[in-house]
Amino acid sequence: MADEVNGQKARVRPRAYDASRRRAAAEGTRRLILDIARELFLAKGYGATTVAEIARRAKASPETVYKNFGGKPGLVRAIQEQSLLGAVGPPAEERSDRAQLTETDPRKLMDRFGRFTTEISPLGAPIVLLIRDAAASGHAEMAELLRDVDDARYQRMLHNANQLVGRGLLRPGLSAEEAADVMFTCTAAELYESLVIKRGWTAERYGRFVARALAANLLDQPSDAPQ
Repeated sequence: MADEVNGQKARVRPRAYDASRRRAAAEGTRRLILDIARELFLAKGYGATTVAEIARRAKASPETVYKNFGGKPGLVRAIQEQSLLGAVGPPAEERSDRAQLTETDPRKLMDRFGRFTTEISPLGAPIVLLIRDAAASGHAEMAELLRDVDDARYQRMLHNANQLVGRGLLRPGLSAEEAADVMFTCTAAELYESLVIKRGWTAERYGRFVARALAANLLDQPSDAPQ
């Protein structure tokens, strides 16, 4: 029964639809799907992992997975892109750009690059290796994704190199393309595989190694460095 005010029916204003809770729930489901997909892909491999199993573990429908990610290739792509954000704070790419624009000591900048590697490689390298192995097993969509990932990483390294050359932080005579090749090599998942996965290095030791390798190949050596 409608309320009455002074004998007249009061107008009942419709409540504004609040979609924030629904959006938050959807985003929570999306994150859960990615976390479970990552766990299953790394444990079982690309081919043996199914959308049905991911959906079941996430208590979601397969249709929800397909709607959000378009199937297994989209899931792997989303996981790989998520790994590039880093573990804490603003996206690692933003923090890297800020460091390149503000740091004046090139050796300290190489150390910061090493710390970024310590943070990102444990997240991203296993996924790139998963993509590589799936591509080698004949999954065409993973071969295409591997090309995309490699191209995007090289373009990012070239972007970094151009900034460093422009600020005069690299060894004189070193081109942006040469610097990008060094940085591309030092950020390869295969290097992480060799030293961390196969040789048992910690991520921290690996990051320090990358920082030293970058400094040795990109910067002028100190006058007291061994010849």
